[in-house]
Amino acid sequence: MFESVGTLAVGAIFGLALAAPPGPMNAIIAEESVLRGWLAGFKAGLGAFTADALFFVLTLVGVVAIIDAQPAIRPILYLFGGVLMCYFALDAFTSAKDAFATNVDDDDPAAGFRKTFVLAVTNPYQIGFWVTIGVGLLKEGTLDVFSHTPYVGSELAETLVVETGSPTLLLGFFIGIGVWVVAFPATLVEAGNRVDELAPVIASLSGIVLAGFGVLFLGMGATGLF
Repeated sequence: MFESVGTLAVGAIFGLALAAPPGPMNAIIAEESVLRGWLAGFKAGLGAFTADALFFVLTLVGVVAIIDAQPAIRPILYLFGGVLMCYFALDAFTSAKDAFATNVDDDDPAAGFRKTFVLAVTNPYQIGFWVTIGVGLLKEGTLDVFSHTPYVGSELAETLVVETGSPTLLLGFFIGIGVWVVAFPATLVEAGNRVDELAPVIASLSGIVLAGFGVLFLGMGATGLF
């Protein structure tokens, strides 16, 4: 029993470690949370969560591996994702401007979900993760948890190594992502309640993050094609 609890906890740590670093998904979650409330931020997080669950299923049946094996598809996905990120960045800047005027449009409560879901399913990095590391959670072996964490992987490598091959580990992984999807918007909303000007600032920062990743993806896509 204690071994299962430990495996579940390690899986949750892995899920949190992957979900927490700054990136396009968290930029959209942050924007939705501070402008439209916890539920909107949660829905945005749920879009990314749903994409991960879909990738897992498609990886198990071999579909994702087929897509990842096609060299011509990857640069197209980079270009498509880059265009989307730049478009969402413009939307974030517009929302930030509206927030300064306290005039945020709430007509489409599912917009955040669609944004993160589309960005996730067209993200070559996410596809590559599930083809290699993600599906490997169910195969017997070992996993150096923090070595796969963005930005800090090299510093924390070999500090947490776990045996894979247990469905409990995968369950914990999705629980960790779920905890972030619930807690991150809640934290931002609470901070926004305390700081009046936080919403437009976060929305502007989200736009900058999205624009930065959008330009990066466009460059990678163009390099791959030409």
